[in-house]
Amino acid sequence: MSDHPEQQPDNPDEPDFEAMLASLLEGADNPEVAKALSAMGIDKIDPATVGMMATQLKAMFSASGPAESFNLELATDVARKTVAAQGDSSVGDVARRQIEEAVHIAGLWLDEVTDLTARNMVVHAWSRAEWVDRTMPMWRRLVEPVAAGVSTAVVAAMRAQMGQLGADEDGTGIPGLPEGIDTVALMGQMEPMLARISGSMFGAQIGQAVGALAGDLVSGTEVGLPLVPDQGIAMLPANIDAFAEGLEVDLAEVRLYLAVREAARVRLFADVAWLGPQLVAAVQAYARDISIDTDGIELALQSIDTSDPAAMQVALSSSLFTPEPSPAQRSALVLLETYLALVEGWVDVVADRAVKEHLPHTAALGEAVRRRRASGGPAERVFSQLVGLELRPRRLRDAANLWAALESKGGAATRDAAWAHPDVAPTAADLDDPLGFVDRFTSKGTRDEMDAALDALLSEGDSDSP
Repeated sequence: MSDHPEQQPDNPDEPDFEAMLASLLEGADNPEVAKALSAMGIDKIDPATVGMMATQLKAMFSASGPAESFNLELATDVARKTVAAQGDSSVGDVARRQIEEAVHIAGLWLDEVTDLTARNMVVHAWSRAEWVDRTMPMWRRLVEPVAAGVSTAVVAAMRAQMGQLGADEDGTGIPGLPEGIDTVALMGQMEPMLARISGSMFGAQIGQAVGALAGDLVSGTEVGLPLVPDQGIAMLPANIDAFAEGLEVDLAEVRLYLAVREAARVRLFADVAWLGPQLVAAVQAYARDISIDTDGIELALQSIDTSDPAAMQVALSSSLFTPEPSPAQRSALVLLETYLALVEGWVDVVADRAVKEHLPHTAALGEAVRRRRASGGPAERVFSQLVGLELRPRRLRDAANLWAALESKGGAATRDAAWAHPDVAPTAADLDDPLGFVDRFTSKGTRDEMDAALDALLSEGDSDSP
């Protein structure tokens, strides 16, 4: 008798994955089975890896708790590895002091041109990996709706692929598998495992996109969204150095200019409490109603090597989304594009006012930022990869013209008063007619007058009189 008795599954209801895999591969002599295995990309697996695969399958099968549509830990790990491959290092004391000084000066200059404030804001000088760690929770919030849809679609596609193995003539089993296995029950048991695989693949895809973005962004909120959790002012010194290359402008001046832009954006998010949540909600609304191309996913799974995670991610990234947005998505897209344009247009105007008396190369630096956006900025690239959202900077110029016209008519206070409430903020239609918006908005009176009228209206509502 052997000293090493055959291992039995710990759970009597759990399939013996190693026996099942071995039997499946042995059944590849059957032409139909061989064809199906080839379509799934698992016909050339080294038999020596069967045991390892069985162990991994068992771990996924036995994992407790609901399957997550987005694997945050994996996404963060992939993003950090992507950053490391680009080259990254911790921020030294000198670079940190340079950032802190630049942000301090930027604050003084902004105080002269806007009443929006950022009280007690923390200044961060981050490496690329630190930016990944601190912003990944917000990325999760943004993409979780689409991750759930992708998970459902991938599970359906994988189940369809398994079904292509075909049933025996009596409909009781799959050729090449041990007899007595209830294939319907098996697929039902494997569904949580398939969902975990999908969550891992989508998490890896998000990690790659966010990691690539970390190698490009110069500041925490450059994408136009409130990604930094404490509303701090975050700058990435290594990326600022890369941005400055070839500009023929002193690095200290570049650092100051970018610090002014980031500090202005953070002030806007900090003082206009409704803006950040509205932007996040618009992204989530678009993602929630996204249509997943199940047929495209199924076709992609047929044509790639499923043992190659990189190939799977590339194939799925090009197969996830259907080309036509729904009416709800179009509405969310208009709102999102409008808000992003308004944010960046306001930052353009306010930053220009803040630096024009202090920096000698304002025009060159502003042009560098515009070229960066026109060539497909960081926000456009990341949204395209993660939620299939194509953003274009076409409305930024319209938004900047609107803010400049409003400032010209009523001053900086009137310009900033348009952020008081989403009901009075400019809309997409206002970007088509900036001067019309300026006339309508300024005819309502100053911000103090509008506040007084609103207070009076609320007071009437609280009274007992009819």
